[in-house]
Amino acid sequence: MTSAPLPRILRRRGEPEYPTFLELFFDLVYIFMFSRLAASLAADLTVRGALQTAVLLLAAWWVWVLTAWLTDLFNPRLPIIQATVLLVMLGTLLMAIATPYAFGRYGWLFVAAYFGIHLVRDAVLIPGTRVNRPIQARSIRVFFWFGVTVAPWVAGVFVDETARLVLWSLAVAVDLGSARFGWPTPRLGRTELASQIFTGVHLSERHRAIFIVALGELILSIGMGLAGSGFTAGQVATSAVAFVSAVLLFQLYFQRVQRILAPPSVATVERVRPGTSTSYSHLVMVAGVVVVSASTLTVIDQPSGRAPVELMAAILGGPALFLLGSVLFDAVVTGRMLWSRVLAIVVLGALMAPATFLLPPLAALVLANLVLLLTLVGEGLAARDRRRAPAAAPSL
Repeated sequence: MTSAPLPRILRRRGEPEYPTFLELFFDLVYIFMFSRLAASLAADLTVRGALQTAVLLLAAWWVWVLTAWLTDLFNPRLPIIQATVLLVMLGTLLMAIATPYAFGRYGWLFVAAYFGIHLVRDAVLIPGTRVNRPIQARSIRVFFWFGVTVAPWVAGVFVDETARLVLWSLAVAVDLGSARFGWPTPRLGRTELASQIFTGVHLSERHRAIFIVALGELILSIGMGLAGSGFTAGQVATSAVAFVSAVLLFQLYFQRVQRILAPPSVATVERVRPGTSTSYSHLVMVAGVVVVSASTLTVIDQPSGRAPVELMAAILGGPALFLLGSVLFDAVVTGRMLWSRVLAIVVLGALMAPATFLLPPLAALVLANLVLLLTLVGEGLAARDRRRAPAAAPSL
């Protein structure tokens, strides 16, 4: 990559590629973050509420992605890197605390924590890589683009809710979009993502871990929702159906991952597309789980009766969003479209109108689970047929 000496804080080739306990500990704060996002969305199931939740989720996700890259590129066993991760964890906790009020009186806390995280990280990485300018330039480019977006983030704190949503949407879009193009920076050019030293297995495991964390938040929401209810038959049934939803999402994710990601392909895909296409597709899947969690909280409170269109959109849209993310991830890894899940998305969309006018919320939740179950069974049968096909061929 370069003839310059490698900085001491850089991860060396051949070092263990699996996440450290500190990285898994860091992920725990995202259970709280996702729960705050789901509760905020459940409290405001409107288009505005959905957009606000999306902006906050994107900012929180970007912090997680940059931390995953940090521990992938740099040695996570060094005390300076460990201290940096813990400070980022503290900042993420503050962001999560501010989340329900980020578009109200605590917008300043959310922005201060968000940029405090980036300042701490870059204050460690930029000086720590000074012996190797090409590597140092990566962190400088990231820092430059956060300097670009600081203006709309800070300006959003001082305007009303609608203007804040516009400014923050622009800011977070630039934050994520600049990475997709390698953070092009005056005089420094841009980072060639495909040439970086990302460890395929490590990033793959980090993505799996954050998805498990999202499912953990869904389980937490189910338990907290039921514990705070009156334990009526409808509320207990809703919790049981929501638990089945979590199981189906788990099976749909991990069974597909096991089929398409053998270790060699993990390393190849994650190195070529480090944290861009793979991270964005996982973002969509995690967003789907957050929406499922929000709809579950609402349905536990209101399992029967006429449901508003917004609630039905969340009940059916959460699974559809997860399936969309899994289709995108499959396309990144295999280069092919997973048509079974595309069909499931179409079916969920087609069910929107009849479900809204004919079904109570609990029945719609059951219907969404049925679509997920049929998709899972269909893919399992198709995979079994493919395994049997080579054995049957010689007898023809």
